[in-house]
Amino acid sequence: MNMDYTAHYDSPLGGITLASDGKRLAGLWFDDQKYFAEVLDKEHEEKPDIDVFDKTRRWLDEYFCGREPQFTPPLVFRGSDFRKRVWQRLMQIPYGHTETYGDIARSLGCHSAQAVGGAVGHNPLTLIAPCHRVMGSDGSLTGYAGGIDKKIRLLQLEGGKEPVEMTPGIVMSFKPGNTQNIINPKA
Repeated sequence: MNMDYTAHYDSPLGGITLASDGKRLAGLWFDDQKYFAEVLDKEHEEKPDIDVFDKTRRWLDEYFCGREPQFTPPLVFRGSDFRKRVWQRLMQIPYGHTETYGDIARSLGCHSAQAVGGAVGHNPLTLIAPCHRVMGSDGSLTGYAGGIDKKIRLLQLEGGKEPVEMTPGIVMSFKPGNTQNIINPKA
């Protein structure tokens, strides 16, 4: 039986837990997100000093400084074949751009944007497999396991925008495409 290892990263948006098989990153979750550690083996060990965690922390440091990382740590996706296909597809969405669930479904030859949405929601490698870049067909911010507030902040970070103060009850909408379309609800 292979052992899983974990480490922690303090991001500007809250704590992040990293998981690895010792060589490849298997999980990256905001500590309070839905489906937290869903693919993490129940028996795991905290071991923050392995190479893949060092690479992942460098990737996260670059990302949270507002720069597109020019490398990806070694990854392993754990899930059904369909979910793996969706998660691999997420990796093709460029930094600073968005796509819809329908766009992804069509590109995979899948007739169900809802099925794609389910797979996106269970993405175990948030940020690196950028599920925050996926929108509803009308540009709505439908779901994000880490929370809509984080999704907005991540899209703003990639679009070079200052974070906006959120007003309860305001629905934010983004045009699929370049994140430069991000709006400020107080404008």
